Amino acid sequence: MDTQFDILKKSRELVLKRIEGLTHEQLHEIPEGFNNNIVWNVAHLVVTQQLLHYKLSGLQCLVPDELIEKYRKGTVPSEEMSKEEFEEVKELLAGLPDTLVEDYKEGIFKEYTEYPTSTGFVLTSIDTAIDFNNLHEGMHLGTIMALTKLV
Repeated sequence: MDTQFDILKKSRELVLKRIEGLTHEQLHEIPEGFNNNIVWNVAHLVVTQQLLHYKLSGLQCLVPDELIEKYRKGTVPSEEMSKEEFEEVKELLAGLPDTLVEDYKEGIFKEYTEYPTSTGFVLTSIDTAIDFNNLHEGMHLGTIMALTKLV
């Protein structure tokens, strides 16, 4: 599992490096052909990881419910996020993988509610959720990379 944790951390480092130096306007721009922006994608990564790992394990998510409601699967950007709020989201993006590692090693993930993903892959345990989340993160890293070229 250490490799999966390393992949998650590296993916998030790549996201943060890719968006470094972008303006508030660039982060919120939705280019033609897209239905979301960079801010949405970054917040969506934070939210999805929490839902797949903690919520489906019957545990409390480590991010505010309001963030979950605005950036979960099926949502689209509805309002601009302030610079301060986005800094907090970036801190969560960078820091939550370490918390996941600690919690996993402490053995807090004792149960898991089976979840069929939109890709057809069925999550049956915290281990499959961690594996799948890395695929999900990679897909959104690709989207973020495309968005940064267009804004």
